[in-house]
Amino acid sequence: MEGLQRMLDSLEYIERNLDNNLLIEDIASIACMSKFHFQRMFNMLTGYTVSEYIRNRRITVAAQELINSNSKVIDVAFKYGYESPESFTKAFRKIQGISPSEAKKNSQFLKAYPKLSFQIQLKGDVEMDYKIVDKSAFNVVGKSIRTTTIGGENNRRIDAFWVESNQNGLVSELAKNCGPLGLIGVCMDYDKQHENLTYLIGVEKNIEHIPSDWEERQIPSATWAVFPVHGAMPDAMPKVWDRIFSEWFPSTGYEHAGGPEIEVYPSNADPSSEDYYSEIWIPINKRQQDI
Repeated sequence: MEGLQRMLDSLEYIERNLDNNLLIEDIASIACMSKFHFQRMFNMLTGYTVSEYIRNRRITVAAQELINSNSKVIDVAFKYGYESPESFTKAFRKIQGISPSEAKKNSQFLKAYPKLSFQIQLKGDVEMDYKIVDKSAFNVVGKSIRTTTIGGENNRRIDAFWVESNQNGLVSELAKNCGPLGLIGVCMDYDKQHENLTYLIGVEKNIEHIPSDWEERQIPSATWAVFPVHGAMPDAMPKVWDRIFSEWFPSTGYEHAGGPEIEVYPSNADPSSEDYYSEIWIPINKRQQDI
């Protein structure tokens, strides 16, 4: 449960520093993760982005301070990191529905966002199948897009990319040249600073001459955690992704190795079938303290 404890430690760090300058890089370092993977896991665990959670907690404690003390609105605004009373009022009104001054003067119903706590929930399907696979470096061919990850835009863009690739014949052409894995979707080239990534629809390279409008990329040698996915697309895949980050990583001795992630789709089966089988491949390392 070391990973879960690290996430709890990151929450405690946020709570202790609501009235200080909070950087996501620093919060992620408490959890021993990159900024990108911490934000991803946090969102999957809570349904909030890190920034949304910090904003909600700051407005919650600021509201309590306003109604329970003689503090001025301008002082509370600066204390919790707002550059001006106007920006504080705008954020406060968006969450509370009234201005800070109105909250201070009148007895009004206010919203409170409690401090979060992570735990592993025991469910009827608590078991989670996976296998560990060592695979040498290999090349993939196909087409890709570049997309931001902010606000879940990557999920929308990737879904649209698959629809387009099925309609324009790319998937059919790739299926004719499938390697051992079948059709694959690869998330790679994460830019942690600008929060974007490349998503490639392709296959393992098994032909010498590829079409001029396809690209070729190498997937480095890695140890992979492979998770089976049972059920119709597109619903089945996101559910397993959520469980990987909210249950499997926090409760095992593994951490994300930071390389490409792969979704594997058989090309000879109906993805709308309830019996459809696919896989998620994630590069992993053993945590240092668990070695």
